[in-house]
Amino acid sequence: MFTRIQRAPLHSLQLPSEFEDLTGVIQSDLKVIVSILTERASDRLLLSGRQAQQLRRALWNGLTETITKSLEPLSVERR
Repeated sequence: MFTRIQRAPLHSLQLPSEFEDLTGVIQSDLKVIVSILTERASDRLLLSGRQAQQLRRALWNGLTETITKSLEPLSVERR
């Protein structure tokens, strides 16, 4: 019997309604950025597949969280 490793879910980008139309574009850009950074780290640090996946997940979640929190005060509802 093996134990299943719990993975943190990927955060979604939650932009204020004023920026909603940019969600798809920003998500596409983030995918490219995360892929490039993960690939470079994997090559230079010789990461295992699991380590690369963890890095990819951490980068994605960190970047989406930062963007979401940074734009939150710019919402009309928060003013």
